[in-house]
Amino acid sequence: MRALKLIGGVVAAALVAVGVSLALVGASGVPHYAVPKLELHVEVTPSRVEHGRLLSGMLCAECHRDPATQVFSGREITDLPRQFGRAWSQNITRDPVDGIGSWSDGELAVIIRTGIHRDSHYSPPWMVKLPNISDEDLASIIAYLRSDAPELAARKGRQPAGQPTLLAKLLFRLVMKPLPLPTGPIATPKLADDKVAFGHYLATGVLGCFACHSKDFSSNNELKPELSAGFFGGGNAMPDINQRIISTANLTPDAETGLGRWSESDFRRALQDGFRPDHRPVRAPMPRYPNLSDDWSDALFAYLRSVPAISNRVVREDAPQLATNASAGERAYRTYACGSCHGDSGLGTYDLRGAGAKYAHDEELIAWIRDAPKQKPGTPMPRWNGVIAESDYQPLADYVRLLGKRAQEQAAGR
Repeated sequence: MRALKLIGGVVAAALVAVGVSLALVGASGVPHYAVPKLELHVEVTPSRVEHGRLLSGMLCAECHRDPATQVFSGREITDLPRQFGRAWSQNITRDPVDGIGSWSDGELAVIIRTGIHRDSHYSPPWMVKLPNISDEDLASIIAYLRSDAPELAARKGRQPAGQPTLLAKLLFRLVMKPLPLPTGPIATPKLADDKVAFGHYLATGVLGCFACHSKDFSSNNELKPELSAGFFGGGNAMPDINQRIISTANLTPDAETGLGRWSESDFRRALQDGFRPDHRPVRAPMPRYPNLSDDWSDALFAYLRSVPAISNRVVREDAPQLATNASAGERAYRTYACGSCHGDSGLGTYDLRGAGAKYAHDEELIAWIRDAPKQKPGTPMPRWNGVIAESDYQPLADYVRLLGKRAQEQAAGR
């Protein structure tokens, strides 16, 4: 009996200790770390700025761009899993107080590579970190951030502080930790010398495709991506901006469940235009890369053909059932997955609620939906011509106008 009491006392004490520890973690914020010192001076040249614009457009723009202003002043990360809380991307405009105008090149390089902010707090894992990017590509990104690009024009205002849950705070301390700075120089592979090696660099060092398309974020290896569980086998469950779960695709060369039967042109169309070989749209959170060159796309494809095939059939989740009285426009909006970028309400990564006012006539609005890249090269909006059924254009335009009207009524408090 005495032994049982002793064991009971030990267990109770342990539970109390765990409870106290959880309470302390819950009361604390994001962890802080020593800020690595890095002396770096990046020469800003036109070629670096242009290359940095390309890289930043694929890596930074989607999260840091305000959907209303198109300026990189930050926004709420709406596709963050709710079990992690709420988070906002930082203002990265040239404002010296609220943005990054007063940051040194070394401070920018440190946060991009390691995730450690210059004030010592850790930037959570949903901020892209690039431990394996080449020194020259990193310099190009920094040169672009120093440029006079209009989307980087100084903008006052800071985004709210993150609101991590207890689970997120525990993970910050146990799993999600800063990455180390490289111990030596990192060169950019030459595409002309080795197409597969360059594709490997893009997939693991720059775009980080493996992070989403492997088994799970918790088993990814950021420094040695090939050690990630289910490397490129897909199935990672990710929420979209509407908090609906999307399972990532299997990108290995497996003929039945991966890309084994895709061609180079199929892959290019998926990346650049956002459509699979069966004409179904590639859904967010997978972005489109309209400015990705054919050479880069083909290098990525060549590398993916070289990774070990994994048989993993990923089920494409169907959208929730529509109400029986849903309009033809709402059905089209759902059928073509418009909400994966624009949100169910029209406000998502890209805000379409003002489209009705911008395009006074239906012919203009439909022309934009049909072939936006023709009017604005490089736009994230894909070319829907040949994908959307002709009979769906008018109902879809009507529904876009309805979403704008609903937003106006909501703002007016009606």
